[in-house]
Amino acid sequence: MIKKKIAIYPGTFDPITLGHINIVQKASEMFDEVVMAIAKDNYKETFFSLEERTQLCEEALIDIPNARAESFEGLVVDFAKKLGTNIMIRGLRAVSDFEYELQLALMNKKLSDEIETIFLVPRFDFLYLSSSMVRNIAAVGGDVETLVPKCVADALIQKRRGKGI
Repeated sequence: MIKKKIAIYPGTFDPITLGHINIVQKASEMFDEVVMAIAKDNYKETFFSLEERTQLCEEALIDIPNARAESFEGLVVDFAKKLGTNIMIRGLRAVSDFEYELQLALMNKKLSDEIETIFLVPRFDFLYLSSSMVRNIAAVGGDVETLVPKCVADALIQKRRGKGI
């Protein structure tokens, strides 16, 4: 029996953007399964709750049959082991991302020698895109419909109106 190749794509995804989805699409062509690993993330306050972020990611990935979203707590290397994988996907947008992402990859390797990190670059039109930029635009009532999936744009509008999602 051939073992299924699983890759995880960890992050806070607060919120998921079209750039994130582009990375998942690329990874889904390389691996049997891609798990978008949504971190509980205890060290910074998030705009959306863990449950909301997981729900939005699940909805955003609906058209990628071999991708799914799952939340986790603790170290990402432990979550990878739990899923039976050693492959971690990370997105790179700019040179400034590379330094930070390399540090993360090296630390994950130190924590678990089996972990391999693969860096993917999103489509050119998503290179500038970040979750914090989306949150800032949405906070002042700007249009984010070309930056995020419709479910996220709707959730941001609901949050701005104080209604939650």
